[in-house]
Amino acid sequence: MTETRTTAEAVATTRPTLLEARDLHVEFSSRGRRARAVDGVNLSIGEGEIVALVGESGCGKTTLARTLLGLERPTSGEVRYGGAALEYGSKALKAYRRQVQLVLQDPMGSLNPRQTVYEAVAEGPRIHGLADENEVVSRALSRAGLRPPDRFFLRYPHELSGGQRQRVVIAGALALDPKVLVADEPVASLDASVRGEILALLLKLRADLGLSALVVTHDLGLAWNIADRVAVMYLGRIVESGPVDQVLTTPRHPYTQALMSVLPESPERVVLTGEPPDPTRIPGGCRFHARCQVLASGKAAEAGVDGRCRSEPLNVLPAVSEAQTACYYAKTVS
Repeated sequence: MTETRTTAEAVATTRPTLLEARDLHVEFSSRGRRARAVDGVNLSIGEGEIVALVGESGCGKTTLARTLLGLERPTSGEVRYGGAALEYGSKALKAYRRQVQLVLQDPMGSLNPRQTVYEAVAEGPRIHGLADENEVVSRALSRAGLRPPDRFFLRYPHELSGGQRQRVVIAGALALDPKVLVADEPVASLDASVRGEILALLLKLRADLGLSALVVTHDLGLAWNIADRVAVMYLGRIVESGPVDQVLTTPRHPYTQALMSVLPESPERVVLTGEPPDPTRIPGGCRFHARCQVLASGKAAEAGVDGRCRSEPLNVLPAVSEAQTACYYAKTVS
């Protein structure tokens, strides 16, 4: 993380909550058993705040994002927007999706190759019956940095660069004037030279429009450069969260430390053994204990918490802005 951060300082704790997950659980059937993809998550996003949700593939972060979008229904718990619980009737969901919009990671996969840029951006406004379609599309393209907008109206996705295609996807979300963007790996498919432009665009949208965002990523460098707060997810739960400066400079959970160790400037590489456990067979105790480098090294035993790590489940972390960690060992060295 050698780049200079371009985000504002961590948001104040008094900022009103806009989107929230409360004790969220999402389960799926898998080979005759129940897979606990999201297994007790509390997460809040404040007005004008950018939160990064990070973790390995398969940790449940995409399922959590889809549930916050109303694309999956929780098994228990609830999604709240503007202080009210999300309702799942078609009319309520349609209204909600004007406020909370998705930005996908693969613009070539999310754009119809047979549609022009104009048609792609106009699709949402048509579904929601917005007036002045031409003006809505023009404004959205301009906000996404495609100017003059009418120069792009009749172009097709294959005629655009990767960065321009991602801007079209963002424009499609902006056309509905949402309050929250949920961006799933928004720069993963882009060249390094374009990544900074898209990140700068997201920050500009926050500054100009007051947009909030949940950015789902495995890239801790991205989280550092764009987020106010970060939540680290492992096997269906948030294991560490807090202001991005605090969590990523002094990570306390062994899993966060392992994720940080792959960065080039890390003094020591932590190699995790094995793969994340099967979500249909979540281990007892701390769900990370089978791969934990602190437990394997004997440090947890020296601190007298190794038995708890192996057998005593940790409490679900609340949705707070302060730094917090679900780890018995971290509590002994705080």
